[in-house]
Amino acid sequence: MAITYKSGKQPHPKEHRLIFRNVDREGWNTSIERSLQEGGYEQLKKALKMEPKAITEEVKLSGLRGRGGAGFPTGVKWTFIPPNNTKPVYLICNADESEPGTFKDRYIIHQDPHQLIEGMTISCFAVGAHLAYIYIREEFPEGAQILERAIEEAKAKGFLGKNICGSGFDLEIYVHRGAGAYICGEETGLIESLEGKRPYPRIKPPYFPAALGLYMCPTIVNNVESLCHVKHIIEMGGAEYAKLGTPRNTGTRILCVSGDVVKPGYYEIQVGKVTMREVIEDMCGGLKPGRTLKAIIPGGSSAKVLRADEVFKVKQPDGSIKELTVWDIPMDFDTIAACGSMAGSGGVIIMDDSRSMAWVLNNLNTFYAHESCGQCTPCREGSLWMRKISDRIAGGTASPDDVGLLESVAYQIDGKTICAFGEACSWPTESFIAKFRGELTAATRPENKGRITNPETQVAAAAL
Repeated sequence: MAITYKSGKQPHPKEHRLIFRNVDREGWNTSIERSLQEGGYEQLKKALKMEPKAITEEVKLSGLRGRGGAGFPTGVKWTFIPPNNTKPVYLICNADESEPGTFKDRYIIHQDPHQLIEGMTISCFAVGAHLAYIYIREEFPEGAQILERAIEEAKAKGFLGKNICGSGFDLEIYVHRGAGAYICGEETGLIESLEGKRPYPRIKPPYFPAALGLYMCPTIVNNVESLCHVKHIIEMGGAEYAKLGTPRNTGTRILCVSGDVVKPGYYEIQVGKVTMREVIEDMCGGLKPGRTLKAIIPGGSSAKVLRADEVFKVKQPDGSIKELTVWDIPMDFDTIAACGSMAGSGGVIIMDDSRSMAWVLNNLNTFYAHESCGQCTPCREGSLWMRKISDRIAGGTASPDDVGLLESVAYQIDGKTICAFGEACSWPTESFIAKFRGELTAATRPENKGRITNPETQVAAAAL
């Protein structure tokens, strides 16, 4: 049956719709009846007839990597549950989509909730979880209501609750609304919040969630998009799914493109089969008229920025070295990492030559200073001072010395905190200064060189 989409929402020819097959589709709605008409929950019935370990093996065979940011192999993560475990196992869906530039998971929740519930239920059966939570950020109130309604519909049809589909497998899923904190996207901070505590991330080791997670029990935490892929892996088989994308970068992933392009939006592609040029020029209709590309953040705001004029030397599987411009970079995990950034959560932020890098960096630093949980001193104090210093640079009142001071503060945060928020807030500053030092310095006032423009900043930075 041919699928038609709403006016202006048709997929680009280079897209491969899998997770977003039903997003913005004509005649589609979030009811379970509509889902069942399209084969909803058929893969759950299939999975319940398999051995749980066989499901995990299919996910491992598929090569699926987490779509939440880290890109860790999903099936491998599932195997980290201790083999001699006697405690309850929990599964948590991380729907705290809070990375600036990322907006894919909310579309799944708002328009295709039963795809997520089916993927979660299959995953719970695979890892032996009988209780699961969807941790959704407070800014998605309608999404939470849609999910709660979908859960009730699934229970009424026998796809959740006791003895699912006569298999003897029991599962309850609950929606838990967070309080709108970026730090709750970090899996251990999320778990602390779910337990009713302040969301201070835990130290790893020993608190790896698969061993010591929710209530000190084995816990699997996966992203919304990742869990949806599980349903399609069962439908296609792991080996067939692995044919999508490229080796080590299999399947599809959703890119969230924002910034200075003609057609920003979401685009689902085969991983590694589309280059940055194809994303910008073909899918997004190019840069805004009369503008040239200046910089790209390829994986959400915490990913390091790439200059438009950079050339990268990337090692190929056969050992040879290939030179790539920013335009040539295939949108996969490994190549973007080899170019010094990360694919992250798929938030591609495009900046043209009209953008002030001092303003952009200050915007990012303002966000991270607000979102630090405050547990670690380098992050709690350093993120605030980075914002204060970049305030002055963006405002044109800074000394040229402030650029070096800002860089120093960033490096005193990086690698010195309990969770990865330290890197998330310091990497933008490190990379913007490395790539645009001249522009940032030009925004300062030379007459202030050698002078302490803010003694409080100097004292605080020296104390870090």
